[in-house]
Amino acid sequence: MESAYYYIGIMSGTSLDGVDAVLVDFSAAAPVLRQTFFCPYGGELREQLLALHQPGHDELNRAAILSNQLSSLYAQATAGVLENTGIAARQITAIGCHGQTIRHCPEAGKNYTIQLINAALLAELTQITVVADFRSRDIAAGGQGAPLVPAFHHAIFKHVDYHRIIVNIGGIANITRLDPCQPVSGFDCGPGNLLMDAWCSRHTGNVYDKDGQWAASGRIIPALLERFLSEDFFTRKPPKSTGRDLFNLHWLEQKLCGDEAPHDVQATLLQLTATTIAWSIQEHCPAAEEIYLCGGGAHNTALVDRLTASMPGKIVALTDQLGVAADWVEAFAFAWLAHQTIVRKAGSLAEVTGAKGNRILGAIYPA
Repeated sequence: MESAYYYIGIMSGTSLDGVDAVLVDFSAAAPVLRQTFFCPYGGELREQLLALHQPGHDELNRAAILSNQLSSLYAQATAGVLENTGIAARQITAIGCHGQTIRHCPEAGKNYTIQLINAALLAELTQITVVADFRSRDIAAGGQGAPLVPAFHHAIFKHVDYHRIIVNIGGIANITRLDPCQPVSGFDCGPGNLLMDAWCSRHTGNVYDKDGQWAASGRIIPALLERFLSEDFFTRKPPKSTGRDLFNLHWLEQKLCGDEAPHDVQATLLQLTATTIAWSIQEHCPAAEEIYLCGGGAHNTALVDRLTASMPGKIVALTDQLGVAADWVEAFAFAWLAHQTIVRKAGSLAEVTGAKGNRILGAIYPA
């Protein structure tokens, strides 16, 4: 039955720019991206979400209200991705929705992750089965619950001959090693866009630095870069994952002397992202021949130029060349993860997250 093959993936990432939604067709041997839709966050919603990343008054009430607001937005994104496709909601097997991360604490003794979503409400609003809460089962099994995308990268982008690296540059940057002769590996490298976005917003009023132009106008401050790189996370061995719990404006401000020019700080933040990605590849995957970028940071021209220069002799390109546009890889991943859940197959990789074994992920809210 044709309708059994359609899934929707919804992702709202650490960058807090909005909601990505995709329609994926699983009827062939390899899943195919059929339609995309983006629903931006309004300024007020973004500020409310940012505020919830830090302890504050009435958190539980604010989180519950935002979960409902986000789920209504996810329902709008679902309608948007279906519009003009000729495909009805009843033909969708399931929505895979990640929700909006506001806490990620995989450290021993804490072991939790929180994504804002009211999956039951989303199922009611769309009348489509929803798969959500993808990370907590892996954490319960002793893993970090992140990154989850390496399993998807392996399924979609692996090649029997070429040693590839997939670099996802969202709010946080992570890499996946696809070596035809070795098991899949992957981990978070450190900040991707989130520090640059926060600093740019504070000093220019723009939510991000388009093409890295503002960063390109500044000069790297070597001593500041050294202070950035002294963070323990960067030398920690995988498995490892991180988020705004560590890398945020407070973390940045603690590294500053106070007399730095804002555009020089931006240049140094861009170099931090480039350096930590390049370090991760050189340390863990030096023989990689091809590096493919996805996520919003893949469009930061200055960042891509810096990455390319730091890894001479390697192909550096967007995942568009592998058949999936860089902007839609993560949303595609959560459609794939929902499919894995529905067909009762593991969606995590223990060698990536550090769990006791691969696990079927997600909680199912039937239509």
